[in-house]
Amino acid sequence: MATPLGAHNQRVALVHTLRSPKGRHSNGLFAFEGPTLLAQALDAQLQLEALYVTPVAYEAFGQAREAEARGVPVFLVDERSMRKMSDVETPTGVIAVTPLQLADAAALLARPGTVLLLADLNDPGNAGTLLRSAEAFGLDRVIFGAAGVDPHHPKVVRAAMGSLLRLSVAVASPQSIRTALQGWEVTGLSASGRPLAGLAWPSSNLIAVGSERDGLAEWEPLCTRLASIPMSGRAESLNAAVAGSIALYEAARRA
Repeated sequence: MATPLGAHNQRVALVHTLRSPKGRHSNGLFAFEGPTLLAQALDAQLQLEALYVTPVAYEAFGQAREAEARGVPVFLVDERSMRKMSDVETPTGVIAVTPLQLADAAALLARPGTVLLLADLNDPGNAGTLLRSAEAFGLDRVIFGAAGVDPHHPKVVRAAMGSLLRLSVAVASPQSIRTALQGWEVTGLSASGRPLAGLAWPSSNLIAVGSERDGLAEWEPLCTRLASIPMSGRAESLNAAVAGSIALYEAARRA
């Protein structure tokens, strides 16, 4: 049976702290919200530390009872507590907490394939969208630049629509993976690069996507080539999510 929690229970305070990077990393946990993401987590056999639901959500969403049947501790909280724990304006009434999932970046580069690098990308919406695109085009590994957005930022988690729960994700600086990238083609997206459509894609390829404003920044020296997306319209540039998704499609199409 689900366990009722009072508004001042320390668990409520703990989930509230997971809204910040410091809280997530000090506790080794992150939270995600909603019955859809919970269903995907259950399908992926993701380890859940706890599930927090309002009484209404507990009755409305069978995923809460499914998690409970699998041995996940389920706690009932009132609407006020849920608002404190949630980072959205209108909470769904379902918050799951799970251990942080971060791989070693060098280990992700130990086998060939195509890997996405978010080169210190700071916009969580773009980052989450690129995670979705990476999974859609057959990638299973993504590296986040250490100076960019936290992979488990709530907006990244929401924008990724479940992909974060299934991908292997690491965080790295340019210096920390320089050696591991030996033998890799590192393709950085840049307006000054060669047209994307004419490139060959080798078996070990890292696609680096920087921000629309700052570009590849400190990651550019690691790139073995730069690639551009020619545009015939009047728009000056594409945002990172669109540009990166086009590159991922091209790489998958030519693999």
